[in-house]
Amino acid sequence: MRSAGNLLAAFAALEHLGFLVLEMFFWTKPIGLRIFRLTPQAAESSAVLAMNQGLYNGFLAAGLVWGLSAAGPEALSIKTFFLACMAAAGILGAATVSPRVLLVQAGPAALALVLLRLAR
Repeated sequence: MRSAGNLLAAFAALEHLGFLVLEMFFWTKPIGLRIFRLTPQAAESSAVLAMNQGLYNGFLAAGLVWGLSAAGPEALSIKTFFLACMAAAGILGAATVSPRVLLVQAGPAALALVLLRLAR
């Protein structure tokens, strides 16, 4: 169960690195417009906010990579914190932006969190 939890946590970290790239570099590009279902005008007016949001997603990914590479008893605490932050961000995103954020962002983080906590 621990291996599955770590694998899913690594997937969540990769997802958040992907969010960083999309939000910081492709927000106003055709792929960003399509993925985030934005008009060019909406994307342009929110590009600075998206860049900030992308940076935060990068911090979440970095923290989770830190937890995955850590040894000892603190590793689970680090992973727990960053997975919980990812799940909370996904829940808020689902409530305020789109329900699909629950599946895409919160789902993998929450499932990894459950698996890791059950494996301890």
